[in-house]
Amino acid sequence: MAPSSSDPKTKSFIINHMNGDHQDSLALYLRVYCHVASGTARSAKLEDITLNDLLISAKGTRYTVPLDPPMKSLSETRARVVAMHKECLATLGLSDIVIKEYKLPRGGQIVAFGLCAAFFALFSRRSHFLPGSAVYETIGLNKFPNATEFCHQYQSHLFFGILGAHIVEASLLAWKRLRVHGVPFLSGVWCAWYASTVVEGMSAWVRFNGMVKKEQSKQEKHQ
Repeated sequence: MAPSSSDPKTKSFIINHMNGDHQDSLALYLRVYCHVASGTARSAKLEDITLNDLLISAKGTRYTVPLDPPMKSLSETRARVVAMHKECLATLGLSDIVIKEYKLPRGGQIVAFGLCAAFFALFSRRSHFLPGSAVYETIGLNKFPNATEFCHQYQSHLFFGILGAHIVEASLLAWKRLRVHGVPFLSGVWCAWYASTVVEGMSAWVRFNGMVKKEQSKQEKHQ
């Protein structure tokens, strides 16, 4: 990461490197060692480093992160900050694999998404199952009287039952996947995954898990 000397150039190199390539680690240090809220910690910036501590600022406030035990020289910095990063991830229950984008459904998942969306549109109103409605006449529900009567009678049960199940699945995805893999709460990516899961259900989980496995493979190749 840096030469073993402790001259100003070495310190400057470390500070620039951490701020440029490992800002996420600085944010983790603040969250774990200084108990700073995640929203505030995202603006973390390393201002100084000594053998005893890190001086990190966030939103106008400075925080000191002790290095215990102190380093003997700045040449130990890389190993120390990597160890601290891993410790912070374990403490927060997070993964070192970060997902930064939403992936649209593909192939069979497009069909699944479309069917789920069609279900919610069809069952959004009980009147859709009555003669004379645009949906009734367009689909030709008169050809399926028993099924149509059943859907009319239990429309609200079916609609809210499936919607409730998908909301549970979306909430579990948010807690067990989005949070763990560093997707900021209520960010655009977070909202896209949550809304998509509300519509399509578990197929969004499959897609997200696939992205995680792909990133894992990339990491293993670079090790």
